[in-house]
Amino acid sequence: MSVFTPVSAAEARALLGHYSLGELERLEGIAQGVENTNYFLTTTTGEYVLTLFEHIPRSDLPFYVGLMDHLAHHEVTCPAPMRMDDGEMIAEVNAKPACIVTRLPGEPKARPDALVCREAGRILGGIHVAGVDYDAALDNWRGRAWRESFAQAVAPKLTREENVLIDAENRYQAIHDDSILPQGIIHGDFFHDNVLWDDTGNGGVIDFYFACDDALLYDVAIGVNDWCVNPDATLDTARARAFIAGYETLRPLEDFERSLWPVMLRRAALRTWLGRLGYNHFPRDSEMTIPKDHQFSRRLLENHISRAHELESTLA
Repeated sequence: MSVFTPVSAAEARALLGHYSLGELERLEGIAQGVENTNYFLTTTTGEYVLTLFEHIPRSDLPFYVGLMDHLAHHEVTCPAPMRMDDGEMIAEVNAKPACIVTRLPGEPKARPDALVCREAGRILGGIHVAGVDYDAALDNWRGRAWRESFAQAVAPKLTREENVLIDAENRYQAIHDDSILPQGIIHGDFFHDNVLWDDTGNGGVIDFYFACDDALLYDVAIGVNDWCVNPDATLDTARARAFIAGYETLRPLEDFERSLWPVMLRRAALRTWLGRLGYNHFPRDSEMTIPKDHQFSRRLLENHISRAHELESTLA
């Protein structure tokens, strides 16, 4: 979340005129994140989040907003999109498509322990199970084609060693076919700062704007790579096992998923590294934004490559 497109109080009031959400009380920009413009929006009826979509194609927005609406009605704690008086969920603010969703209570766990990781895995499993009944689909725009093309685009800005590592990993990933893996709706960005924990210990998931159709195991790997790593960018086996155990309470992994687990961990680390390189080397103008450490993602990939046996042991 960030602020790329400023929204004034008057503009927010004009938007609220299309909803039955009461009168504006407070509008506050959110600095976290790097993709969309986000504001906390407080009205006389409650607390919400206003999102302006900066780069997502308009044709894809019904998938994302509809997914949140679907999950919110299928036992997943997540932001629920608000409907305008005409029934639509997607509005427009300052020439940008926008939506208003409920604001979840709570805060992220900065240092999740094994118990928190187990619950996080269960939450992700719930998303995957609920997603089976969602009747829309969207290809992963950050799949193989993106990884390979973006590697070429960012290459002039990187060191020789970085380019060698990225090229080698892209070639490694290209020889592993994930089409045999169970596919479905994935969150695509299941990091610890995208789960808010309330006072009762219930976790609510936010930021579904990387969601798409892909291998479900890949989503598990994205989660483990964030929730279950040490400060030195190595995998914490105990937390990883807890995360997967929680996940398997709702969707047990299949044998051929286990065989590709190290591949998926490496793929997830590569995608995150490339994405953060993009935010670092091709920054966009923003009034508020907090960048993330791309060098950590590089070290994570390097550790995954050199510690293959540790990756396998997380599924023991």
